[in-house]
Amino acid sequence: MAVTSLRERKKAETRQRIADVATPMFVRRGFDNVTVTEIAEAAGVSKVTVFNYFPRKEDILFDRFPQARELLTGAVEGRGQDETPVSALRRLFVGLAEEGHPLGGFQDRYVPFWHTVLASPALRARAREAIDEFESHLTTLLTDIDPTPKLTAALVLATFRAVYSTTATRMLSGEKSADVTPGHIAALEAAFDTLAGGLR
Repeated sequence: MAVTSLRERKKAETRQRIADVATPMFVRRGFDNVTVTEIAEAAGVSKVTVFNYFPRKEDILFDRFPQARELLTGAVEGRGQDETPVSALRRLFVGLAEEGHPLGGFQDRYVPFWHTVLASPALRARAREAIDEFESHLTTLLTDIDPTPKLTAALVLATFRAVYSTTATRMLSGEKSADVTPGHIAALEAAFDTLAGGLR
């Protein structure tokens, strides 16, 4: 067991190192101007190793996508006995915002990352694909515990995206995270109040 744990830790460290090396390269030079070969050399691994951890170049920048799926899973499967899945997901999204988490919160240092994504058609396309993947994953989680799992998954994620994108746009226009976060949380709460009322 100890050997397996060590192996998994080493794999996680290698994956994180690749992402940590690549992200500032993408931000400085633009996603399309950085090659996987350059990333591999900077991270001290082979090109094959990079693709073992990230089948697509876009996934290197979006290295937190697996964590997003884990968070959705944890919220639904770890909810309280009397808590609905929608309420648990609402609590997750509000918590991420309060924490300033990269997957649902705001910090000033995230702005260059967003600019990098917006400047690359490949990254924007991958982000759209990820939305569909998260919706499919959430639908699976809600099957057998929600009468309309696909609809609920779509509405929950659309609600989150609408509020998040509105706040991100404010930051891209120059506002600071400390100024937009309280309003973002209030908007999330109001949006989920409306959603919960419609799903009763």
